[in-house]
Amino acid sequence: MEVKNFAVWDYVVFAALFVISSSIGVFFAIKERKKATSGEFLVGGRQMTFGPVALSLTASFMSAVTVLGTPAEVYRFGAPFLIFFITYAFVVIFTSELFLPVFYRSGITSTYEYLQLRFNKLVRYAATVIYIVQTILYSGVVVYAPALALNQVTGFDLWGSVFATGIVCTFYCTLGGLKAVVWTDAFQMVVMIVGFLTVLIQGSAHAGGIHNVIEQAKNGSRLNIFDFDVDPLRRHTFWTITVGGTFTWLGIYGVNQSTIQRCISCKTEKHAKLALYFNLLGLWIILVCAVFCGLIMYSQFKDCDPWTSGMISAPDQLMPYFVMELFATMPGLPGLFVACAFSGTLSTVAASINALATVTFEDFVKNCFPHLSDKLSTWISKGLCLLFGVMCTSMAVAASLLGSVVQASLSIHGMCGGPMLGLFSLGILFPFVNWKGALGGLLTGITLSFWVAIGGFIYPAPAAKTRPLPLSTDQCIQSNVTATMSTVLSSRPVIADTWYSLSYLYYSAVGCLGCIIAGVIISFLTGLERGENIQPLLIRPVCNLFCFWSKKYKTLCWCGVQHDGGTEQENLENGSAWKQGAESVFQNGLRRESLVHVPGYDPKDKSYNNMAFQITPF
Repeated sequence: MEVKNFAVWDYVVFAALFVISSSIGVFFAIKERKKATSGEFLVGGRQMTFGPVALSLTASFMSAVTVLGTPAEVYRFGAPFLIFFITYAFVVIFTSELFLPVFYRSGITSTYEYLQLRFNKLVRYAATVIYIVQTILYSGVVVYAPALALNQVTGFDLWGSVFATGIVCTFYCTLGGLKAVVWTDAFQMVVMIVGFLTVLIQGSAHAGGIHNVIEQAKNGSRLNIFDFDVDPLRRHTFWTITVGGTFTWLGIYGVNQSTIQRCISCKTEKHAKLALYFNLLGLWIILVCAVFCGLIMYSQFKDCDPWTSGMISAPDQLMPYFVMELFATMPGLPGLFVACAFSGTLSTVAASINALATVTFEDFVKNCFPHLSDKLSTWISKGLCLLFGVMCTSMAVAASLLGSVVQASLSIHGMCGGPMLGLFSLGILFPFVNWKGALGGLLTGITLSFWVAIGGFIYPAPAAKTRPLPLSTDQCIQSNVTATMSTVLSSRPVIADTWYSLSYLYYSAVGCLGCIIAGVIISFLTGLERGENIQPLLIRPVCNLFCFWSKKYKTLCWCGVQHDGGTEQENLENGSAWKQGAESVFQNGLRRESLVHVPGYDPKDKSYNNMAFQITPF
C-alpha cells in the first residue's frame, strides 16, 4: 500500500489542535482555582448555559468513529445512514421529556445515584461497574481506530498519536474539570465542521459539482435509502435504523452518565432541554456532512476501489486515503482533516474520562469516605481523571481486534447500553418493580446482549444479510499487490444464521427488552414494590398519557405512588425534604447532602433551576 507522508504544514495544523485544547484546560485551571470543590470540578457548579453544552454533546458522540467510519459505511452500503436523521430526533425527544426531568429534578450528580434512591445500593454498584467497563472499552476503540487508519495511509506515527491523544485529554480533564471539557468540545466541534466542509467543497468541485456526485451515486445504487424489509437479520433497513438505532442511541443519550452529567450542569432545566435540542441540530449537520463525504468518495473511486484493489487494507482507511488524494497539492489541508478526526477522538475520550471520574467519586469514594474536605475531594477527582486517562489510553491496544469502527463502537454501546436503558426504564416507568427484579433484569439483559454480540463477532452474518453494494476495480492500475482473503469458518451452527446474524443495531433492543421483561416477571414472583416507598420525583407520569380519561386507571397505573397528590412543584419540594432528612430512605448509607434552598419553580421561565442543589460543606 502506498503511504503518503505529511508535509510540515500538516503537522503544524494538527499540533495547533492539541496546543489549543491543552490551553483551554490551563485557562480553566487558573480561572477556577479559588472554587476548589468537587461540584465545581465535576459538574461545573451547575451553572452552564445551553450553547457550549449543546456543542459539547454533539462533539462527544460524533467522534472519529463518525468522521472515518460513516463515510466508509455510505461508500460500501449506500445512504440508508441518512435514516438516522429520524432516529436522532426520537432519541432527543425521549431523553429531554422522559429521562432528563427525573435526573435533573432529583439533584443527583451520578446517574447511578438514582438507582440507589429507587432500588438499593447493590443495583447502583452493579450498574456503575458495567458503565465503567463499557466506557473504557468504547474509549479504546475511539482512540485506536483513527490512529491506525491514519498511520497506514498517511504514515502518521500510530503509537505517537495514541499516546498524544491520551496525554492531552488527561491533561485538560485533570486541570480544568467539566468546564474545560465542555469548552474544549465546543472548539473541537467547530474544527470537525470546518474539516468536513473543506472535504465537501473540494471533493464536490473535483467531481464536477454536487449534481454529478448525486447522479453517480444514483447510478451506483447508493441512493436507495428506504428499505422497509422487516427482516431483523438485515444489517441496515428502515426498521433496524429507526427501531434498533433508537434503542442504541437512547442507551447512549438517555441514561449515559456522560450526557446526563453535562445536562445537569446547566443552570436550569430549560437550558438543559435546549442543549439537547440544539445538539440535535449539530447531530443532523454532522450526519449530512458524513453521508455526503461518503457519496463524494464513491464518485471518486467508483471505477477503482482502493480497498478491493489492495491499495488500503481496511474500509476505515478509505476516508484518510481519499483526503490524501484530494489534497495532494495543498499542504496543510490533510492536517486539517486529521485535526477534524482527532477532534472527535479528543472530545469523546475527554467526556468519558470526566464521566468515569464522576461516577467513581460519587458512587464509591463518597460512600466509603463521607466526610472528605472540599480540597481533598477535588484532588481525588483529579487523581481519578488521571487514572482513567491512563486506562482508556491503554485499552486502545485491545481495540485492534474489534473490526469495523462504526459497528464495533455501536455494538459496545448496544451490549451494555441496552440493559442499562432497560434498568432505568424499570425504575422510571414501572413503579411496582422491586430491587430483585431490577438486578435480575439487568443480569438477564447483559447475558442476552453479550450472547448475541459475541456470537455475531465469532460468526459474522453472511453477505446475503449485510448486502454490501458492488465495487469496481476495472480502471485500477495493476500493481504488485497481494489480496488477502478473509478466512471463513467451514462449519457454522444453525444458530449462526439466525440469532447470531441479528443486525448489530438490535443488540441494544435485545438487552433492554430482556431486562424489562425479566425485571417485571421477577418482581411479580418476589413481591411487588409498595407505592408508598417510592417518591414521586423518581417516577415519570408517562402512563397518564394512556389513562387520561380515568383517574381510577391513572391511580392503578402508578401502583400507589402519590404522583397526582399535588403539583410538580410540591412534589419536588417534598422530594427535596425527603432527600435531605429522611434517613430511612437511604438505608444503604448514602452520604447526606444538606440543601441550602428548597428547589424552586420559576413561573416566568417555566423551569426548575439548579440553585436548589448547591450543597453546604461539612
